[in-house]
Amino acid sequence: MYNQLTSRDVEALKSIVGSNNVWQGEEISPDYAHDELGGIAHMPDVLVRAESTEQVSAIMKLAYENNIPVTVRGSGTGLVGAAVAICGGIMLETTKMNKILSLDKENLTVTVEPGVLLMELSAFVEENDLFYPPDPGEKSATIGGNISTNAGGMRAVKYGVTRDYVRSLTVVMPNGEVLTLGANVAKNSSGYSLKDLVIGSEGTLCIITEATLRLLPLPKVTVSLLVPFPSVKSAIEAVPKIICSKVIPTAIEYMSRDTILFSESYLGKKFPDTKNDAYILLTFDGSTEAQVEADMSVVAKLCLEIGALDAYIVDTEERKKSVWSARGAFLEAIKASTTEMDECDVVVPRSQIDAFITFTHDLADEMGIRIPSFGHAGDGNLHIYICRDDLSEQEWQEKLTTCFARMYQKALEMGGLVSGEHGIGYAKKGYLKDQLGDTPITLMQGIKSVFDPKHILNPGKVCF
Repeated sequence: MYNQLTSRDVEALKSIVGSNNVWQGEEISPDYAHDELGGIAHMPDVLVRAESTEQVSAIMKLAYENNIPVTVRGSGTGLVGAAVAICGGIMLETTKMNKILSLDKENLTVTVEPGVLLMELSAFVEENDLFYPPDPGEKSATIGGNISTNAGGMRAVKYGVTRDYVRSLTVVMPNGEVLTLGANVAKNSSGYSLKDLVIGSEGTLCIITEATLRLLPLPKVTVSLLVPFPSVKSAIEAVPKIICSKVIPTAIEYMSRDTILFSESYLGKKFPDTKNDAYILLTFDGSTEAQVEADMSVVAKLCLEIGALDAYIVDTEERKKSVWSARGAFLEAIKASTTEMDECDVVVPRSQIDAFITFTHDLADEMGIRIPSFGHAGDGNLHIYICRDDLSEQEWQEKLTTCFARMYQKALEMGGLVSGEHGIGYAKKGYLKDQLGDTPITLMQGIKSVFDPKHILNPGKVCF
């Protein structure tokens, strides 16, 4: 279907980006064969680092004319194989496109290149007393990657997800044409929203080379509340009651004792409290201390009334660092506790979180396999990890397949979906098809074919 890169193609790539930005064969680090989770692996034939929209355009013109597959990659922190070059060809890395181009304080927007890291963007806008709300757990991910997966994160309860903060995108089409989708305006009802098709498309439609993002004024006060519960059930049951209290926390995170202990061991740091089975971690922000304290008091009182064992205010720097560093390390801590793992990034209605977590515990007992979890309880997005431990390869594959099928089927029965924020990539596309059915998948394939008629961009992902 695709053509192999020739020596002439490689020389053409070097003429576009410079010889020091092109690697081939054994020159390419094995890290580029996989993403963060590592379950899917395939090396690209050539790795190219681009530094501008013009270079990306020239690379895509070359690839389009010669029918060469192209996989775009940022920091490689994905978890579903979306940035793995499963068909070989060109891997186009955008990490050198890492400039913050402009800050528009009048319109409260910032324009960035796709290789800017989330933590760099957050630090920059906060220095200017502004706030970029999307807050995925992996702060070293690129903004281009966040947009490509419509990343959510812990603050989605109050502020929404990445899609809610993208005003416009500069993109390079598969044939090399450069387009601007959307505009730096607050409202837009001008035809189909092509920009929103690109957000969450995982690099299958076009290549993002610039993004204008909406900002908010920086909240003046932020405080967290750590609430221990005697059981997972009582902790999760508290979430819809908190939501119904008409106080909207910035984040509502669910954590089990086992996951916290993994994190303690991984970081070598103590968590403030590990003697209880389950915890809810809430954050509140606002413009005044009085407002934030009032909201926090309402929720703390409610939690204690419905069975919480305590409510710890996370206000000192030491306690903040202890709690949030532990929460940020959950994925790596679970990964370090086992020989191999895979993730179910399921999302269900908030009212079904307790039932779904209970289901995973029962499934773990039934299958004789370890399935730790944590997640964004405030929006129903749970991160559930299936751990291999000492299983043989055959046992692992059989149990992994069964567990995934059972969990995604359960999510469907509950009105949920296969992914809340990590995307589909290569690993989850079969489950997506099973959940959505033929017609939605056919519509997605049609959209892909209109954007990318030769199917050279990130082939084999999402709906193919």
